[in-house]
Amino acid sequence: MTTMFWKLPHQVDIKHPDIVEIAKRLRQGEIIAFPTETVYGLGANALDAKAVAKIFVAKGRPSDNPLIVHIATMEQLALLVEEIDENSRKLIEHFWPGPLTIIFKKKEMVSELVTAGLNTVAVRMPNHPIALTIIEAANLPIAAPSANRSGKPSPTTAEHVFNDLNGKIDGIVDGGPTGVGVESTVIDLTGDVPMVLRPGGVTIEELQEVLGEVKLDPAIVGQKEQPRSPGMKYRHYAPTGEMWIVKGDDREIIKKINSLIKEKSLIGKKVGILTTNDHRESFQEADLILAYGTKDNLYPLAEHLYEALRIFDLNGIDYILAEAVEEKGIGLAIMNRLKKAAGEKFIQI
Repeated sequence: MTTMFWKLPHQVDIKHPDIVEIAKRLRQGEIIAFPTETVYGLGANALDAKAVAKIFVAKGRPSDNPLIVHIATMEQLALLVEEIDENSRKLIEHFWPGPLTIIFKKKEMVSELVTAGLNTVAVRMPNHPIALTIIEAANLPIAAPSANRSGKPSPTTAEHVFNDLNGKIDGIVDGGPTGVGVESTVIDLTGDVPMVLRPGGVTIEELQEVLGEVKLDPAIVGQKEQPRSPGMKYRHYAPTGEMWIVKGDDREIIKKINSLIKEKSLIGKKVGILTTNDHRESFQEADLILAYGTKDNLYPLAEHLYEALRIFDLNGIDYILAEAVEEKGIGLAIMNRLKKAAGEKFIQI
C-alpha cells in the first residue's frame, strides 16, 4: 500500500484542496492519520465497519479494545448516543473541544467494532483545528485510536506515525507536533457515580470542580475483564529497552539510580534516565538523560513523554530508569502511562 502524505498549516480552511481530498478518502472507507491536541489519531468512518476493521489490522490492535469516536459538531454526537444528560452537558460546556472523552449509551447504528461489543460508545471533540476541519469536511464521526503500532509509544509527530505505519495506512496528515502529549481523559457517566477510566489531559481535580463527586476506577491498572475504555487492558507505550520506575525519597532515588547506572554499565548495558529538570545534573554517568519540566510543573513531561520513549529506542538504550512523579493533577496520567510502559515494574526505595 502506498501511503499518501499531506503537510498542512495549523489553521486550514475547509475548502483547502488537501482537506477536500482527505475528506473524500475518509468517506470512501480509507484510513488516515491526523493530528489532535493529544496525540496523532488513525481515523476511519465510524459508521463503516469495513473501514474501522482496517484500523485494527494496521495497528495490530486487539478487537476487544474499544475505539474513541471523534466529532466536530453536537449534531454528530446526537447521531451516536441515546441521551445527553445533565452531567454530560456540564462537561461538554467546560471541556469540549478538548482532551476529554465521555462514555455514553450508544445508538444501534454505531458499529460493534468501534465499541468492542459494548452498549456504550466513547466520544470526544478534539481541540485541534486540523482535526476539526477534517471531521467537518468529511461530515462523519471518525473513529480514531492513536496512530501507532499497538503496544508502542503513541505518536506525537507525523514522523512517529510514518515510522510505525508507512505502507500500512492510506495517508498521513502532518500538522506539526501535538501539544498535550498524553491521550484524553476518559470518563464514564453511565453508572451511578462519574468514573474516570483513563487519566489524561483533563485532570480528575478539574472534573471534580465541575461535577462534584468523581471516582477513579481502581481497575485502570491490571484489570482483566473486557475493557470499557482504550488503555485499560493491554500493555501500552512500551520502549524496546527494559524499563523500571524508581519511587521513594529524592535523595535515595538519586543514590539508587547512580548505583544502577554503574552496575548496568559494567555489563555493557546502555542506560537511559527519564527525569525532571530538578535532577538533570544528578546522573552524569548515564548514557542518555532526558529531562522535562519540574516537580512543580509536570506538563512538559507529559508533552514529551512518548517522544522520550522513542528517543531511547533510537539511541539503542537497553535499560531505562524513570523517576516516579506524584500521582495528582497531570502526574496521575504520566504515572499511568509510565506503569504501562514499564509493565508495572517498580524499584521502591
